[in-house]
Amino acid sequence: MTGRRRIRSTVLPRSLVRPARAGALSAGALAACAALVAGCGIVPGVTEDPGDDTITVMTWAPEDAGATTKPGMPAFAEAYGRWVNAQGGIGGRPLRVLTCDERDDAVAAARCARRAVAEDAVAVVGSYSQHGDAFLPTLETAGIPYIGGYGLTHDEFTSPLSYPVNGGQPALLAGLGRTLADACGPVALVRPDTIAGDQLPPLLDSGLAAGGHDPSGDLRAAEAATSYGDTAERALEHAAAGTGERGCVVPALGDRTGIFMDSFRRARAEHPEVRTATVLGSVDQTVLDASGGASGPYEGAYVTGWYPEAGDARWDPMKEVVRAEAFGDNRIDPADAGVQTTWIAYTVLRQAVESLGDGEVTADTVTAALDGGLKVTTGDVTPTLRWKFQDTLASIGLPRLVNANVTLYVVEKGRLTAAADGFTDVTSTLQDAAL
Repeated sequence: MTGRRRIRSTVLPRSLVRPARAGALSAGALAACAALVAGCGIVPGVTEDPGDDTITVMTWAPEDAGATTKPGMPAFAEAYGRWVNAQGGIGGRPLRVLTCDERDDAVAAARCARRAVAEDAVAVVGSYSQHGDAFLPTLETAGIPYIGGYGLTHDEFTSPLSYPVNGGQPALLAGLGRTLADACGPVALVRPDTIAGDQLPPLLDSGLAAGGHDPSGDLRAAEAATSYGDTAERALEHAAAGTGERGCVVPALGDRTGIFMDSFRRARAEHPEVRTATVLGSVDQTVLDASGGASGPYEGAYVTGWYPEAGDARWDPMKEVVRAEAFGDNRIDPADAGVQTTWIAYTVLRQAVESLGDGEVTADTVTAALDGGLKVTTGDVTPTLRWKFQDTLASIGLPRLVNANVTLYVVEKGRLTAAADGFTDVTSTLQDAAL
């Protein structure tokens, strides 16, 4: 949903994406594995020649890619692997965590997926990529489930082997629209001028309409621009258009949002005061810190997220993993939604494996457990998760979206701070979206 990737229009039947898996790697696969080692890691202390009971998984994310860098996700995955192995593994089985630098690049994302296949991974867990159409076909062909992706792409909510733990951009935009309906005059949405970007206005407008507000002004922007001065001017003019109410500007440009905000900060001094608002994926705590914190352009902005705020006691089990196995690792910020998503994804994996008892743990059996009605509890950082082949939102083309809860934040003193209690479920709002 960031405007980078094409939209996948169909969902393959399960019989086409869950082939039988060979028990041993072919010579060609072994060669591929050797060729793909660069850019990938493995949890220290776990043998690279695992025994039959070892569970191999992979986590990937861009580790040094500018605005999209998410090193905390693979770093936390490695910490989780050490932590769970110190406790005897999952159901007595050692966990082998592979990591891969996705580099925010379609070729690298595909390479990571091929390595997951070559290493006989039972799942890809808690990962971040804007290139779903580059890696999901490889995982689907091999029958490897994708558990707890960050929710950036349409593909994650259509692939029958994707098990998202949050509502991605669709839920965030619908929830943001509902908030702004009560708080704003005219609303200007700045989004990529792409096919994927075309999906964003109906999502935001569904929330605005639910609150009795007029649709947003749809301002298209070049996806790869290095400056957004003209777009910022148009957004400010629309948001201040003569109603007497304070308007709002909503940049939803993914990793280009920071570039837009630089232009916006320079332009806003010449216009009436407006408020900014955006969603996780365009802004998170890492971006706030990098843009100047309390003195940055996001101060006072509304932001919709998926989870409770970082100081909530429900995150204490995750923080215990960090304290025990990654104390001092500054790549891991417990306030980062990517780290939080990775924790939830590994919680799903653990419960899926434990549900198998003494049975074989393979990609097929993990997938069968998730498809078989397993209810996953996450300590109330999400509702109970359960995936069906066609869920409630299949009617608008999001059959895998099972958690449409969102939370509302406001940026205060450079930190994401809860602006409302609890979750808001936007399922009914999304059902009315004109996608």
